[in-house]
Amino acid sequence: MKLAVVGGGSTYTPELIDGFARLRDTLPVTELVLIDPAADRLELVGGLARRIFARQGHPGTITTTCDLDAGVAGADAVLLQLRVGGQAARRQDETWPLECGCVGQETTGAGGLAKALRTVPVVLDIAERVRRASPDAWIIDFTNPVGIVTRALLKAGHKAVGLCNVAIGFQRKFAKLLDVAPAEIHLDHVGLNHLTWELGVRLGGPAGENLLPRLIAEHGDAIAADLHMPRAVVDRLGVVPSYYLRYFYQHDEVVRELGSKPSRAAEVAAMEKELLALYGDPALDEKPALLAKRGGAFYSEAAVDLASSLLAGGGSPVQVVNTFNNGTLPFLPDDAVIETQARVDTKGATPLAVPALDPMYAGLVSHVTAYEDLALEAALHGGRERVFKALLAHPLVGQFEHAEALTDRLVAHNREHLAWA
Repeated sequence: MKLAVVGGGSTYTPELIDGFARLRDTLPVTELVLIDPAADRLELVGGLARRIFARQGHPGTITTTCDLDAGVAGADAVLLQLRVGGQAARRQDETWPLECGCVGQETTGAGGLAKALRTVPVVLDIAERVRRASPDAWIIDFTNPVGIVTRALLKAGHKAVGLCNVAIGFQRKFAKLLDVAPAEIHLDHVGLNHLTWELGVRLGGPAGENLLPRLIAEHGDAIAADLHMPRAVVDRLGVVPSYYLRYFYQHDEVVRELGSKPSRAAEVAAMEKELLALYGDPALDEKPALLAKRGGAFYSEAAVDLASSLLAGGGSPVQVVNTFNNGTLPFLPDDAVIETQARVDTKGATPLAVPALDPMYAGLVSHVTAYEDLALEAALHGGRERVFKALLAHPLVGQFEHAEALTDRLVAHNREHLAWA
């Protein structure tokens, strides 16, 4: 079984490698190719990857290449984890929206739109090259904004499934609080990527007892602290929102907070410099503890589970993924991409039936889906007016003056990545 990782020079990659090594019985990878245009980073990450495999006795081979077409040739699955523009572009995404009093964040709001505009054309080009080199390969997208990128892939006819680590993070936290194995926890996880709610936490499967009320009653303080939200938010909702909902539920407070401290991108850039120095140590043969602060917790386990199900039907039968709605949420178009529990096998992902969404959640999901429609149009076809309309439609922007000013800033900061600008 051959897997290719596009963006293999990422400092995330050792987390992925560690999962491949530990879970080799679930996903028996024989050949792994790390692909990245940054040859210097790739050499450091690739060296550590080989040492991790060797330490854990994994028999598979790991190669590195800057040649995308050669790297994906013959692959059974291709994982996408790229960042167009690197941390420098992320730093901009997190700062210039604050100048207009709006949240600066890399996956939602104006910054999230900028990332989508940079990313979608690049991902679609990669996917077309994968299709030519390995027409039967599955594409697993971990590249943000996952919902928009996955929708672009699916609408272009690619064999693709989107993946995020938010749900597996909740599963692990709830399992620990309940003192049960993670596999025993089934989440009623519903919404869009980075816009989801845990409507139920069930023991043993989709029909199991809903333990969410007990979790909130007994562990509400800990849950709220993880979300960086007041306990009252969780108590009054009676569900657990994704921590990304903080940008919506506490917008003005978050803007003040972000304006008073260094950007997350600056923190990550410093962390990446330290991580790459660690990766260059020939004695290091395991993922360093610092990597846990980088983000992406449990990404490797979710990726292994998904790839195993898509390639061999061997992973968990039900997983949280991003895929076409196809009637699951009746108020959305079938070709909207939602994030929810789905049955996953070698034919792809089929969403499970979900509880009816309360209007306060359904309304926001509809609103953001409309924005994502416009964002994808702007990413595919370009043009200042399309960018403006997408920004005006976003609930974190929504005002004419803000949309005008943000459009100017977005184009100015991303001109080198926008073919039409």
